[in-house]
Amino acid sequence: MFMDISSEMIHALLPLFLTGTLGASVAMVGLIEGVGESTAQIAKVFSGYLSDRFGRRKPLILLGYGLGAASKPFFALAGAPAMVFAARFADRIGKGIRGAPRDALVADVTPPGIRGRAYGLRQALDTVGAFVGPLLAVALMALFADDMRAVFWVALVPGSLAVLCVVLGVEDRSVGTVGTGRPPPVRIADLRRLERPFLVVVTIGVVFTLARFSEAFLVLKAHDEGLPLAFAPFVLVAMNVVYSLGAYPAGAWSDQAPPERLLLSGLAVLVAADLTLAFVPGLWGAFLGIGLWGVHMALTQGLLAKLVAQNAPATLRGSAFGLFNLATGLATLAASLAAGLLWDVSGARTTFIAGAVFALLASALVITFDLSPKS
Repeated sequence: MFMDISSEMIHALLPLFLTGTLGASVAMVGLIEGVGESTAQIAKVFSGYLSDRFGRRKPLILLGYGLGAASKPFFALAGAPAMVFAARFADRIGKGIRGAPRDALVADVTPPGIRGRAYGLRQALDTVGAFVGPLLAVALMALFADDMRAVFWVALVPGSLAVLCVVLGVEDRSVGTVGTGRPPPVRIADLRRLERPFLVVVTIGVVFTLARFSEAFLVLKAHDEGLPLAFAPFVLVAMNVVYSLGAYPAGAWSDQAPPERLLLSGLAVLVAADLTLAFVPGLWGAFLGIGLWGVHMALTQGLLAKLVAQNAPATLRGSAFGLFNLATGLATLAASLAAGLLWDVSGARTTFIAGAVFALLASALVITFDLSPKS
């Protein structure tokens, strides 16, 4: 939650900081967002495997949160898009290092019968940070007379608190083998134990990610519709309030209902969000689409994490999250690059229509494959 507050204080302003203050194009915003998010996902491959290999999650979680906090001052110091690119790259490397071990640790410490609720709760706390951060950014923009660099400096404080929470509150949990010893080291050859059900989840996750490009484009859409610079963080506030309120109930629903039902519901909402953003004019239309975007996130993100954990052996859980995030990370890069280019060439409407098309393709895959747990 604290690291999300820190990151979203910056992320809520970053697209407009790049385009307005530093003179970057929307395609450059797409490149920075795509490379940043895909880097985070790709880094999870190595951190997930290492956490399985050594049987410890906490050191990598601490390293990841530490790197995320250390990157924050460089946004405030940036004088050109290249420095923002470097800071965003370092920040997302930190996210990648901590992500897979953290998600694996949630499964390590949670009974299978309530795992959907556990991931829903984790997602809800993440998302509380994701709307508190933009709210703080709005308040600080008013306090600092629209000085975005000053807001970026303040973001270092909650980032440091996140590191302190890991140091004082996180404990490793032994996984995977009977007895008191540490599980044997994972070898690359062991990854063959990740079988077809896991590969199906990865395939669906990739196509889903192609439909869901960076939220930076939501900020740009609202600004294009007339939202003043000082209120730009309200875009992420609106989306993440909806996301946070829905994440835990959706997680509880996923413990009771077939996963296909939730995924198809989430994809249907994503199509509705894209079409609203493409065709409904004005700020009210933009915020309606942004709210629907939050609903689809609540319905799907915790569920995808649960499906990864469900379809991987306990001793390969970190590696499974890493591989899933490698695949979806590459899709994130492609989606954000394509969105930025489409926006520059054909405008916002074409960008959101393309997202709706990929959401429909993901729905076809969900209908085709059985995602229910095998007994």
